[in-house]
Amino acid sequence: NKKIQNFKSNNRQITFRKNKTKDEKRQRLNDDKDYKADKRKHETEDEKSQRLNDGKEIIAVIEHVNAMPGQGVTSMFNFGQSFGVIKGICAALRLPVHFVRPTKWKKHFNLINTNKDASRTKVIEVYPKISSKLSRKKDSNKADAILIARYFNDTQL
Repeated sequence: NKKIQNFKSNNRQITFRKNKTKDEKRQRLNDDKDYKADKRKHETEDEKSQRLNDGKEIIAVIEHVNAMPGQGVTSMFNFGQSFGVIKGICAALRLPVHFVRPTKWKKHFNLINTNKDASRTKVIEVYPKISSKLSRKKDSNKADAILIARYFNDTQL
């Protein structure tokens, strides 16, 4: 199906492949997707897990927080919805999920009654090589996630 044009220039034969049309490109992409989807229909759960996890064990560790006083109804609904989405994705991927209370992981790192930036400082102490990725004050949420994972690794694995 490749369209090829030949012509002679200065006694040399030159061959050009004509560009595929958008429809031909789209059809090729659809064929590839159909092939991959069909192949995935017949794979076992072990094969699926191997493909998704690259053969490594993956565990989801989620901070188990409660509603905070003073938050509005809409905020709490959105928060709960996001929490449910995360749980649903983990369930669909068949990932084991573990919940960690904030007091547990913060106590492990002596961060109880400290300011929000203390977790960022702690991560920079423990992992100095990634300090450039935590240089902004707003990176404290990333730092919390890193410490939650580290807490689980220290206590559960």
